[in-house]
Amino acid sequence: MAEPAAARLSDPDVEARLARLDEALEALASLPGPATEAVRLLTEVYGEALARVLDRADEELAARLTEDELLGHLLVLHDIHPEPAERRAARAVERLRPAVQERGGDVEWAGVEGEVARVRMTTGGGCGSGCGGGTSEVTDAVRAAVLAVAPELTAVEPLTDTAPAFVPLATLTHRGAR
Repeated sequence: MAEPAAARLSDPDVEARLARLDEALEALASLPGPATEAVRLLTEVYGEALARVLDRADEELAARLTEDELLGHLLVLHDIHPEPAERRAARAVERLRPAVQERGGDVEWAGVEGEVARVRMTTGGGCGSGCGGGTSEVTDAVRAAVLAVAPELTAVEPLTDTAPAFVPLATLTHRGAR
């Protein structure tokens, strides 16, 4: 008789364990010795295992693996994500776009210059002061989302669209009398 499969972790359980892992690794980093070396070696071996999974995956499976948030982060961590940083960052911005639009603004991917991501942001006045989430909060959320999926990028700079000033045609064609 086969053993029952181990229970899977829910996303909140994974996030809780990752937070605890960060704390444990931070404490461990201050201690010299074999424990730190063991963590480094284990991480390298797990990274190699993930790389071998990707090597054996067809295009459809590789796409499904990279769409999973946890797997995507692990692939980035081990520097084996098959998609370029720019594509991952653009997708992160597109995922945030509906939430920003709900608040009366917009955000759209503008590209990468060197190692800096550029996003075009507009703020809306449609919801007044009761909506919460000012421009800096949106900028912070976009920055966090982009750098989480593309840590190879060093910064995220918002580009703000400014409309050209309106100049009446009459002022361009007629000079005032002197």
